Amino acid sequence: MHTIERLSAGEFPGSVKDLAELLVDTVDDGASVGFLAPFGHEEAASWWRAQAPVVAGGGLLVWVCRDGGGIAGTVSLALESKPNSRYRAQIIKLMVRRDARGRGMARALLAVAERAAADAGITLLILDTETGSAAEHLYLADGWTRFGIVPGYAGDPAGVPRDCSFFYKRLG
Repeated sequence: MHTIERLSAGEFPGSVKDLAELLVDTVDDGASVGFLAPFGHEEAASWWRAQAPVVAGGGLLVWVCRDGGGIAGTVSLALESKPNSRYRAQIIKLMVRRDARGRGMARALLAVAERAAADAGITLLILDTETGSAAEHLYLADGWTRFGIVPGYAGDPAGVPRDCSFFYKRLG
């Protein structure tokens, strides 16, 4: 059984260790999420700690999925701050620990973020992911529209440029 909860600004710092472990696991598995191998826990924790002011300011909403122990999955919603863009947001860092995959966590996390976005009046979501990845298949199956592929857009953990698919989803 797993539960999904949004981390408050006060809860976020206490979750950095578990979030870092999840990020390291994701990079170790070869996911193109912005980091190069070797990628250690301190580097991952530093990245998450750097997000704390954005979480505290309301510009980044972070949900975690717990499965009886630590954090098994996460997704974040990055809100736009420009006055002419507040109707849109970006889904970032949807990750599920390798040993917790195949149980619907990614789909559940994505649905929670989509509902929260709609409740906040957001009508357009965007995201990007490595072309051909399991994540791309999830987004396609979940009603997202791929609007382009950029060759060699993002490097994988080994630094090899990989094609990246860009998606959008209209809400409400």
